[in-house]
Amino acid sequence: MKPIQVLKTVDESKFNRFHGLLVFWCAFIIIFDGYDLIVYGSIVSILMEEWSLTSVQAGTIGSYALIGMMLGAFIFAPLADRIGRKNVILFCVILFSLFTGLIAFSNGPTEFGIYRFIAGLGLGGAFPVTVALVTEYAPRVMKNRLVTLMLCGYGIGGMFAAGLAIYLIPAAGWKAMFLVGAIPLLAVPLLYKQLPESLGFLMAKQENKKIGEVLAKVNPSYIQKDEDVYDISVPSRKGIPVSKLFENGRTVSTILFWFNFFLCLLITYGLGTWLPKLMSEAGYSLGSSLTFLLVLNMGGIAGALIGGWLADHWKTKNVLTMFFSLNALSLIGMSFHPSISVLYILIAVAGATSIGSQIVLYSFASQFYPTEVRSTGIGWSSGVGRVGGIIGPVVGGALLGLSLSFQQNFMALAIPGLLAAVAISFIREKQFADKPVSVVPTLATSKAIDK
Repeated sequence: MKPIQVLKTVDESKFNRFHGLLVFWCAFIIIFDGYDLIVYGSIVSILMEEWSLTSVQAGTIGSYALIGMMLGAFIFAPLADRIGRKNVILFCVILFSLFTGLIAFSNGPTEFGIYRFIAGLGLGGAFPVTVALVTEYAPRVMKNRLVTLMLCGYGIGGMFAAGLAIYLIPAAGWKAMFLVGAIPLLAVPLLYKQLPESLGFLMAKQENKKIGEVLAKVNPSYIQKDEDVYDISVPSRKGIPVSKLFENGRTVSTILFWFNFFLCLLITYGLGTWLPKLMSEAGYSLGSSLTFLLVLNMGGIAGALIGGWLADHWKTKNVLTMFFSLNALSLIGMSFHPSISVLYILIAVAGATSIGSQIVLYSFASQFYPTEVRSTGIGWSSGVGRVGGIIGPVVGGALLGLSLSFQQNFMALAIPGLLAAVAISFIREKQFADKPVSVVPTLATSKAIDK
């Protein structure tokens, strides 16, 4: 009998083709979450004119997808810890792709909102579960970098939506933007073939052959043998997964994670939805305003990469404190009508420290919670955070409805960043994740004992 420490084998692996494919396909899924963030902001002015919507009505319709995302995170993330992360990811991809495509055939605000809501369920479920899957398989020395690299798909998707809107909307109309959002449906067969299942889930099902096959891909130095026994903590799956987020001293940190996700997504979705409109009212053309969205998301990609690298070399919560503070300062700076070159820099910094902070925050949460409730921990943080995403567009619309000055609007947007910078410092970093509780005998263990 040869006991194999599963988590140690994964942690000590070196980046290889397996990791590359996993990050690629999960990033592919995340790209369409980022695409969804910007696609509504890129067409909201057109919808307001075509359907005679007020700014508050437009903000409310924009929140339908976010309500779906919130519920999707609450429902599908705990389910993934029960029935397997791969199965949930595939279902969520089919759900959001299909209904995003159907939005192109909507004939009014009600139908538009229903399809957006259902697509949001899939988007909200896929996001935290992909984060959990990449965290589980990433080498320990690269966890932050691989998670943030994968989540760069969020910024890429937003940048793609902003850039595409500049050319596609004038040529084919706003509905074409949502047909593009249905592309992942074509990739489902490849996702089924390429994505691995969670090791914790395979251990709970005693799928020893599959565990060995996956470990050999994760760490090629491991060679599977029939007598191998896989040593991994698989705590009981009885009880309510959400309740476990408050066990072992995690209560305060769990609440703070929820609060920070709420503030971060309020900033991100508020800017993503209303930045073009704010800039249009400040005297910039629609084309220039959409370019600002492009710069915002380019900054988000840079912020994610820089934040992930810093987090692997420095305390993650210190990185997030710095990012949230810079976000508030950049928005305050934008309120003073700087020159166009300075404005682009400030928008890039705002993107780096809003989208970038969100991505690093997901990585932080994914390593805080132990394997058996990782999807649940990330999903419920994300779900509560989506409330901020829901409120962001509505608050932005309400601020525009009050006819506040350009400076006052951006001053208001800076407040959540200041609050988040304070709150993040009270989270206890990486104290409880993946501590062994017990070793559950597997089928291979029983055979070895019988021999």
